[in-house]
Amino acid sequence: MPLKLGQDGAGFNARGDGPFNLPFQEQIAFFQQKLDLPTRHYDDILQAQHDRSFVVAGAMKADLLADLRGAVDRAISEGKSIQWFREQFDGIVEKHGWAYKGERDWRTRVIYKTNMSASYAAGRWAQLNDPDLLKSRPYWKYVHNDTVTHPRPLHVAWSGLTLRHDDPWWLAHFPPCGWGCRCRVTAVAESTPGRDTAPDDGTWEKVDRWGEVHSIPRGVDYGWDYAPGQSIAHLLRAVIDKQDAAPWQLARANTQALVNSEVFTHWHNRIVQAALAEADKYTGRSAKQEAARAVAAKGERFPVAVLDDDAKALLGATTATVTLSDYDLAKQAVSRQGQDFTAAEYAKAQTTIEEAQRILRDQDEYTLFIHRGSKVYVAILQRTKSGKAVFLKSFRRSNESDAASQLRKVTRAGGEILKDEW
Repeated sequence: MPLKLGQDGAGFNARGDGPFNLPFQEQIAFFQQKLDLPTRHYDDILQAQHDRSFVVAGAMKADLLADLRGAVDRAISEGKSIQWFREQFDGIVEKHGWAYKGERDWRTRVIYKTNMSASYAAGRWAQLNDPDLLKSRPYWKYVHNDTVTHPRPLHVAWSGLTLRHDDPWWLAHFPPCGWGCRCRVTAVAESTPGRDTAPDDGTWEKVDRWGEVHSIPRGVDYGWDYAPGQSIAHLLRAVIDKQDAAPWQLARANTQALVNSEVFTHWHNRIVQAALAEADKYTGRSAKQEAARAVAAKGERFPVAVLDDDAKALLGATTATVTLSDYDLAKQAVSRQGQDFTAAEYAKAQTTIEEAQRILRDQDEYTLFIHRGSKVYVAILQRTKSGKAVFLKSFRRSNESDAASQLRKVTRAGGEILKDEW
């Protein structure tokens, strides 16, 4: 059963174990929307990139990573112990012949506790930002876990610190603030005494493997200076950047899972609702679209499909990831108003591109992929001049008549018929 917020918004058990053995829905949902990402080193990705990626350093094979993810998923969703996880880990290692680095108990503890604590923190972030809770408890209090064997002095000093939920300090100090950190945050009523000012404890520098210098708040470990779950836009860019490094089948499966998830639904609905609310203030399609794009476009992109090698060559692209921008989604929302075109239909973009019976290219370098299954869909793709990005400019339902019309239109305008097996 999902864990409910207590009176103080805590959700920790009597032993102070935090996320361990106490799964709750926000925590489970956060972990299950992650994408599997092969990595060689623990810092191949950093900070909020972990919100969208499940990684185990050194796990490069898709099936190995999938099995490890399955074990962690069960540990989180079913409240399994670290002893249970270690048994699963041993079986997975034997099955795949994985020669991992580090001692077994240490390695399993890092995988288990890091995923448990990070997913817990992301779930708590979602709970604490619930609008109804914020109305009555708009302040957050940092609480140190006094049961740890080696407490960090600054974490002890921060215990009891009470700041508004929107204070920028939380973006880099929302616990866990490092390996093994078991601090937590509780919601506090506005009437509670003890309003504080965010402390300035200075920074320390970390030079990474590539020579880049990171300035990190003191008291926070390298890579932990972020609030899990708080920045979808940042996460999406991280996913896009990493997709091309993954094997095609894995990247395709990840993207399909992402488009079918609540993450995409929330992203889609937020932009569409904002676009239509602004568009309704104007008359005329062009004016409506301009207004919608102006209010809804923040430079966000969402991966919606993955090109195979043939499609990449056809488009002259260096990237395999097809993205939908908030700019184009806002425009499409106005064009489709009243058509009941939901977020769920974008999951069909992959098949439309992959199995298109008709592919056309018009004079403006837009490529139309038209697919006829139980319904007819048209996906219009645009490659940037550099070839480093491919955008889904439009995705819509179509029909036999429209498919024939598109063929005639492109032919008359001097465009190309790249494929026609209609």
